[in-house]
Amino acid sequence: MYHAYARDIRLLLVEDNPGDVWLMREALRLAQVPVDLTVARDGLEASRYLHQVESNGSAGPDLVLLDLNLPRRNGREVLADIRRSQVLQAVPVVIVSSSDAEEDRRQAFHLRANGFMTKPSSLPAYVEMVRGMGTYLAEELVLRKTA
Repeated sequence: MYHAYARDIRLLLVEDNPGDVWLMREALRLAQVPVDLTVARDGLEASRYLHQVESNGSAGPDLVLLDLNLPRRNGREVLADIRRSQVLQAVPVVIVSSSDAEEDRRQAFHLRANGFMTKPSSLPAYVEMVRGMGTYLAEELVLRKTA
């Protein structure tokens, strides 16, 4: 179990596939990462949530896990909105996609994604991915607190 967290990690998962949402929830539980998870089921829902964070001045996510191929607004559009926002532009965004296409990676990094991962194919692989992200975020939150 991670003990380096000063508080739960605020995670926004933007994912339209209910199976992938379940896998992520289960991986977070099994990896024992303390998380306050918000799920947006499409790009429009994510954009509305992020706009609300901007407007209200409420605490935004510490990390956004973003699928590329979403209904109503795709992940590239959501990422571009985040990077244009004065309030949200520093939030780490990791693309988690079923695509492994070089062009998708190139576009994501052009839009200043912090990372690009191909969706794992099994629960144990999801758990390993979540553990790695959890360790990174624990260190990031400590650095932000002391800065």
